[in-house]
Amino acid sequence: MAAPTQHAESTRDGINGRIPPLENGDRLTRAEFERRYDAMPGLKKAELIEGEVFMPSPVRFERHSHPHNQLGTWLGIYEIDTPGVEAGDNGTVRLDMDNEPQPDGLLIIRPDHGGVVRISDDDYIEGAPELVVEVASSSVSYDLGRKLNAYRRNGVREYLVWRVRDRQVDWLVNRDGQFVPLAPAADGVLRSVVFPGLWLDPSALVQGDKRAVKAVLEQGLNSPEHAEFVARLERKRDGVANETS
Repeated sequence: MAAPTQHAESTRDGINGRIPPLENGDRLTRAEFERRYDAMPGLKKAELIEGEVFMPSPVRFERHSHPHNQLGTWLGIYEIDTPGVEAGDNGTVRLDMDNEPQPDGLLIIRPDHGGVVRISDDDYIEGAPELVVEVASSSVSYDLGRKLNAYRRNGVREYLVWRVRDRQVDWLVNRDGQFVPLAPAADGVLRSVVFPGLWLDPSALVQGDKRAVKAVLEQGLNSPEHAEFVARLERKRDGVANETS
């Protein structure tokens, strides 16, 4: 990646007043980042991390596209059986004034069911999603560096990174402002703290055993703790409705 470049935004209106394009390494405010992103409708992905623009390389199939789809399917199945919870794919998140990532996947509790994020008038998530999911090539990825720190500092409660080339899954839980590894149960299954019933067999995932991944998730969705979570979300929805009626 090229070294970061400094740009004086007030003088960067390009030739003939055109909005200058985003470039890898630009250091921008969030407002300027959004202005340039909006002016590039053909651009698929760009992120602002700690005030610096990151524009990923073209996406490879085995290293990113296919794993991305697998995790998205896993989150989508959980959403279907958990009213009040919604999954997102490649959605822009306004974390703070220096960070506007576009995570591979996320899971939120709807604001009307007690969640902490808000959906802005222009349809962006503002605040920290309860769960963020990223597909990384290896442990040296910025997903486990600067981006991790931005998520941690802004209060993302759980952060899952699938390191495809390392064949490892890191599931981190935010405890007192620090990300710590989520310990698997005796059966090797990772069980979300924030989203009861969101279970993952990391060994099956990295080995490509999709049926096993689905079977473990279905066990979580049929668990008593998931049923209680759904009931709790319904109570919070009713409470919010009563407050606004």
